[in-house]
Amino acid sequence: MNANPFMSFPGISPEEMAFLQQGTADLTEEQKQTFFLVYSSKRKSPQEMLIFCILGFWIPGIQRFVIGQIGMGILYLCTWGLCVIGTIVDIVNSRSLALEYNQRMAFESYQFVKMRSF
Repeated sequence: MNANPFMSFPGISPEEMAFLQQGTADLTEEQKQTFFLVYSSKRKSPQEMLIFCILGFWIPGIQRFVIGQIGMGILYLCTWGLCVIGTIVDIVNSRSLALEYNQRMAFESYQFVKMRSF
C-alpha cells in the first residue's frame, strides 16, 4: 500500500486527511486496506455535496437525505428547503456538510474494521 492512499480522494481537505491519519494510526496494514476500501465506498466529496445542495432547489432536502439526515430531509421537503433559505445555507456550508458526513463514515468504517478483526 502506498504511503498515503487518502491523497487519491477527490477534494480531500487537510482536516479530513488529519482525521483519517489519526484515526487509522493503530490499524495494521491489512486493516488499513480494508478501511480504505470501506471508507472510499461511503465517502462523499465536497464537489458531490455541492451538486446535491444545488439540486436542493429542485428537489428540496435531497442533500440531507444523501448524508443520512432523514428528519431534516423531510423538513426541507415539506417547507421547500425552509423557504429556500436552508438550501442556500447548505450550499454555502457544503464543504462542512461533506466533512461532518465523512467523519461519521470514517468512524463507522473504523468500527467495521475493528469488529471484523475479532
